[in-house]
Amino acid sequence: MISGKTFYALRRLVENSGTMTAPDSNARHFASVVLPVFEKNSILHILAILKADNGGYPWSNQVALPGGHIDKTDTNALFAGLRELKEELGITPPHIIPVGSMGHFQTILNTDIEVFVATWDAYDDEVAFDRKEISEIFHIPLPELADHHASAGFSGRIPPIDELIYPFQGLEIWGVTARILHFFIEGLLPDFFQTPNAS
Repeated sequence: MISGKTFYALRRLVENSGTMTAPDSNARHFASVVLPVFEKNSILHILAILKADNGGYPWSNQVALPGGHIDKTDTNALFAGLRELKEELGITPPHIIPVGSMGHFQTILNTDIEVFVATWDAYDDEVAFDRKEISEIFHIPLPELADHHASAGFSGRIPPIDELIYPFQGLEIWGVTARILHFFIEGLLPDFFQTPNAS
């Protein structure tokens, strides 16, 4: 279960994401991802995936959030994100509960991605996934990312793409996923994480 403190911090985050809510009018494609959040041993974590090594796929071997393109048959972006979460990882309500939209983020290939924050309460269950699309899943402790966020001087600014990188287990989280995590961590400061100037 997510604590009340965490839930209300997540609610504030999505409510304060107004500047990120407009989709990119120049986008060629539209996608939706879910950012599943859970507390394990009183530590905030997120669920992320490692894309499989598929030749020709631009995001092969990249750390990402579960999700995918919005289909014409999808009711809306949230429906698309939850559909993809079920298809990719078999995670369905009531174990995943959307908190709200964190806004829109653009990839270098002009895809507009709407990000939905959600709480996840079945992190101890085995997650089945299609290894043709996903090679690994991660439970990433947010304090680990936040420590790098602070030490790298990311707080209070948006670094360029070649600088905005979060290391994790020998991998590099970069690109739009890194920008999503940057926005997420900034939104939770100072509720959970220390900044370099904090006492």
